[in-house]
Amino acid sequence: MARSTGTPDSTGVRCSRGRLRTVALIGIDGSGKTTQAYRLAEALTVAGHPATYHRNAGGRRWLGRAAHRLGRADAQGLLGRDGMLLVESVLRWLAIAMTLLGGLFTGRVAVMDRYAACQYASLRAHGGHRWERLVRAAYRIFPRPQVTFLLTVAPIEAYRRIERRGTDHESLDFLAAADLAYRTLPEYPTFVPVNADRPAEETALEIRGHLSHWLTAGDESVGPAPVGGAVPVNELVPLQARP
Repeated sequence: MARSTGTPDSTGVRCSRGRLRTVALIGIDGSGKTTQAYRLAEALTVAGHPATYHRNAGGRRWLGRAAHRLGRADAQGLLGRDGMLLVESVLRWLAIAMTLLGGLFTGRVAVMDRYAACQYASLRAHGGHRWERLVRAAYRIFPRPQVTFLLTVAPIEAYRRIERRGTDHESLDFLAAADLAYRTLPEYPTFVPVNADRPAEETALEIRGHLSHWLTAGDESVGPAPVGGAVPVNELVPLQARP
């Protein structure tokens, strides 16, 4: 899959003549990646650009539940720090590979909930810097998404959201370390930052606004228009937030 070679528009998103194929949403836990990825996939589909949501998870929650059943505190307590990071890197690599292969066959826009940058940030936040070069070499075969949105949120707000959902737990110190990790990645200048401290609908509208420039800049048809004409991208139907 070719990388975009277009030039930035007024929103900072790089536009090209080819149609939109891949969008990634990244950020620390509690930033709203899953909610926004679901919303975006549905909104693009409504607008006449069929899209599919993909959760490129690294298996941390599953490993955490397995650890609890075995009497360990978390995945790191079960596998050790290095073991956890390596298993997570492999599982996320497989998830991304399957997502990209699926996109080649379906032709739908792939909306990525997490991508390679998330693994690089996880390695840094967990102190696994010595593995980063190896992991980057393995992930190098994956093309950069045409647009990567970095959902930014204050670590204390992310901590509150995680505690409210009650399905997992992250320390405030780790969330702060993860926030710093994203900001120090060499890919950081290519990200489109979106303030996710706001209500979910406001965040979603900003994301759609960025993509409306891409989709209206010579994008080819992605499928038959709905009866009565295609819905303009800048007039997307608001969607309900997902848990």
